[in-house]
Amino acid sequence: MSSSSRSSASSGAAAEPKADPSVGPMYRFERSLPHLPVPTLEETAERYLTSIRPYHTSQEAGASSSPLPSWNKSEQAVKDFVSSPLVKELQQRLVKRAEGKESWLSEWWNETAYFGWRGPVVPGVNYFYSHKDDRSRRTGPSRAAGLLRALLYFRRLAVTQQLEPEMARKTPLCMSSYKYLFNATRLPTAPSDTAKVYDPETHNHVVVVRKGKLYEVPVVDDKGEWLSEKELEALFQKVVDTAGSEADAHPLGALTAADRDLWTKARGELVQDPSNLKALERIESAIIIVSLDSNKPYTREEKSWGLWVGDGKDRWFDKHQLVVFENGKSGFNGEHSCMDGTPTSRLNDWLLRSLDMGKIDLGSSSRSASALPKVTPLTFNLTASVKSAIDTSIKAHQDVMAKHDLAVLEYAGYGKDQIKQYKTSPDSYAQLVMGLAYYKMEGKAAPTYESAQTRKYRLGRTEVIRSTTNEALEWYKAMEDPKRSYTECVELFRKAAAKHIKLAGEAADGRGVDRHLFGLKKVLKEGEELPALYQDPTFGLSSNWVLSTSQLSSAYFDGWGYGEVVDEGYGLAYSVNDRNIRFNITSMNRAPHNNVHAFRTFLEESCNHVREMMEKGGGVVAAAPAADSKPKSKL
Repeated sequence: MSSSSRSSASSGAAAEPKADPSVGPMYRFERSLPHLPVPTLEETAERYLTSIRPYHTSQEAGASSSPLPSWNKSEQAVKDFVSSPLVKELQQRLVKRAEGKESWLSEWWNETAYFGWRGPVVPGVNYFYSHKDDRSRRTGPSRAAGLLRALLYFRRLAVTQQLEPEMARKTPLCMSSYKYLFNATRLPTAPSDTAKVYDPETHNHVVVVRKGKLYEVPVVDDKGEWLSEKELEALFQKVVDTAGSEADAHPLGALTAADRDLWTKARGELVQDPSNLKALERIESAIIIVSLDSNKPYTREEKSWGLWVGDGKDRWFDKHQLVVFENGKSGFNGEHSCMDGTPTSRLNDWLLRSLDMGKIDLGSSSRSASALPKVTPLTFNLTASVKSAIDTSIKAHQDVMAKHDLAVLEYAGYGKDQIKQYKTSPDSYAQLVMGLAYYKMEGKAAPTYESAQTRKYRLGRTEVIRSTTNEALEWYKAMEDPKRSYTECVELFRKAAAKHIKLAGEAADGRGVDRHLFGLKKVLKEGEELPALYQDPTFGLSSNWVLSTSQLSSAYFDGWGYGEVVDEGYGLAYSVNDRNIRFNITSMNRAPHNNVHAFRTFLEESCNHVREMMEKGGGVVAAAPAADSKPKSKL
């Protein structure tokens, strides 16, 4: 069987998933989900060649769209790639691997992108959500108690498999990563990290961080009944009172923000003491971490920074954690290695929505403080070398974050409601706006990574939408060329948006460019020559993700974000809401470039410019008149 036919056989039209009655509703479609396909060499080569065209086209406004002479070399590298006997052999190896696994990609990706990463997980890996304020819970303990009480319900649904599976329209998504949502941890191990999940039936506690000190707080009484919101609030207040105003001189949580090899070595030394091992296991087995931060952020930037990295000491970045500030503002910091953002986004949206709508039974019991379960301080015997590692971690974190900056643009000029009148995909619209902003600032297009989930496949995670296309570049150039009319610009915009929609659909189908090329490279054996395509400078340029972008939206979020993925790049987390568009921008300070505040300004200019284009260039599509415009009778 040829590589093409084997690839197609492994990814052909999948049968409609059928429910499995032997498991709970949450996992009922898991066994019938299709396997991630292995695209053919020819289709990946064609998509890759199209994706690199902008980097062989003049970037100047008004310049020709014809390819530059450099195009010939890259085009030949792609032709040689497809015809290469070695590459055809690599394809056969990849197809064979796919035939023997639930996912040919999952293990490799988890290892390469996450567990094998030896740098700090903040700012490089973890991400955050910013919650909208709760007017009825204005202190840290009260806000944390409400969130945790709601979280217990979601956890029970997940543990008992009664949670409904996520769906993309009518297509069920893989739910396997949900087992890492609670009572799970990333463990610092060598040569790469590992993950561990603890039995939720026997681990009914959270660990609270305050002033760098760690406390075990039970969520059930001695009969196994959940504590009420008021009781949880009392225990959280007990933590605040016990911690006092002085921070721990050697906060162990700082090690979770450290270089992974440093943390691995320090943990190995810590666990030589049985009491330290026991305390660490209480942290790692907890339902979730709750950080009762003593700061009071007010601006969006202050709050986002606190949720993203804090000061690197009042957190435990190896686990998911709720972060609640002194003034009741809150959010979530996500551990990224075992799951992507959609499950945790669902969790946070569910918590906030359920509390807001009064659907959470907050419990009626309000026992006296003396009758409540005890708050247990988790203490450690630290050797001199572990203390030194903590000091090193704190200094390194401060040095790294001193080079970073963050800005938020809450663009209130319009949102999804208005964009729909332009008959454009809101996501494609946002991608083009961001690309135009960078072009305005730098005079060239940026290699852009947009995350597309592939969870309709078993163990699916993400694929790259290469959002920088030649169609987008031609539109950028037209927008900055005063000789081009807005009518022309609208036409070019629609072509660019249509191209983006096509690429997004292909990526969601597991037929992008980057994961396939990654897989082919992984099956290369020692002594085999790296194919010329990977050595072509354009390969590195086109995958140097200057703009790392991703969208998540919730009416209950006040923002979300993550760090840039290359030193000269930007992290762009965005939400297209009904009446606004929100962008969280992160980058390293590399003046005059990589200035988040300058980029924020260009983003706002870009949003305004596109609206002007639509209004003056005929891009607004009038709503159809109602069938009957007469007032309806109230009778």
